[in-house]
Amino acid sequence: MFAAVCCAAPVGNAISAYVALKTGAQDDGGIAEGGSAADIPPRMLTAYKKAVQQVGKYVPKCQGMRWPILAGIAKVESNHAIGHNVANNGDITPKIYGVLLNGSGAGGNTTVFPDTDNGKWDGTANGERAVGPFQFMPSTWESTGKDGNGDKTADPHNADDAALGAAVYLCGNGRDLTQRSQLKAAILQYNHSDEYVTNVLGWIDQYTAAAKDPDLKNVTGKVRTVIEAALSQRGVPYSWGGGNASGKSYGVCCSPSGKSGAKIKGFDCSGLTQYAYARAGISLPRVAASQAGVGQRIPASLGPLALKAGDLVFFATAPGHDSTIYHVGIYLGSGQMVNAARPGTVVRLDAVNTMSGYAGGARLL
Repeated sequence: MFAAVCCAAPVGNAISAYVALKTGAQDDGGIAEGGSAADIPPRMLTAYKKAVQQVGKYVPKCQGMRWPILAGIAKVESNHAIGHNVANNGDITPKIYGVLLNGSGAGGNTTVFPDTDNGKWDGTANGERAVGPFQFMPSTWESTGKDGNGDKTADPHNADDAALGAAVYLCGNGRDLTQRSQLKAAILQYNHSDEYVTNVLGWIDQYTAAAKDPDLKNVTGKVRTVIEAALSQRGVPYSWGGGNASGKSYGVCCSPSGKSGAKIKGFDCSGLTQYAYARAGISLPRVAASQAGVGQRIPASLGPLALKAGDLVFFATAPGHDSTIYHVGIYLGSGQMVNAARPGTVVRLDAVNTMSGYAGGARLL
């Protein structure tokens, strides 16, 4: 039986600006979708980056606004508008509407919100619903919306406008978003739900890790060989049961949710580690739980700071019981690892602390 894959972030029912909106696909035991920039449509990523450049015009005292913050919000609110067309000017079609907030219970709404825009933004005068890729309420948009693409109209259905409006809203009166406490406060203002905050922070951490290139200047010898081998596979598809000491391969059927790797040439988590370590002349067992028995075991109780570049890093359903290990990555340093996360993603960088069930590591070099 092939090693199971890991949980990238907690996912549940996220509540949009003021409305419950179920997002965040789960698969294989709650594994969240990928967190690299490659998962974001290029035009949406451009909108997030433009908003970061422009937000200082509206909130000069705001510090630390970064595109991963906006990406974390937009991932939970609309999955980056995937499935919709984003034009060169940022206009999104078809438009994205949340559920009608009529207290019916549909989509998680239990409170009636009377119409405030006569359908101008949400397409109906029969009540309110959140709109656009950042799921603004029309009343909030009227006071927060900004023109991000220079057409002299602030439209929540435009990627540039919506991203800039979200950046301004999160910045408040001038938050320092480099401070974790202030970042949490900003997200909590966006949606007053602790579950929502945890969800969004998980995505922010993933996108932050994916945006960084690892610092390998002090990494030498076989450790460097292993890491460079793993990094060389970034962008290769995840394949359930795929990969071995020789490289990527077609996988097998099937993951717990029925996803087959039989037609996908790539790696699963332990296939990737097996390949990378083979480049340094080290043979690893095929599954993650067995790989934990090789080399010097680093207990979970020591925390991730005990890890060194090149170590295997494990995740388990019951940390402390190696038989429950279901995922493995290769630690890079600075809280990052190379990761083959789940079906539907690619080999990428992830933050260790976004994974569920940290179970320590193993040092083979």
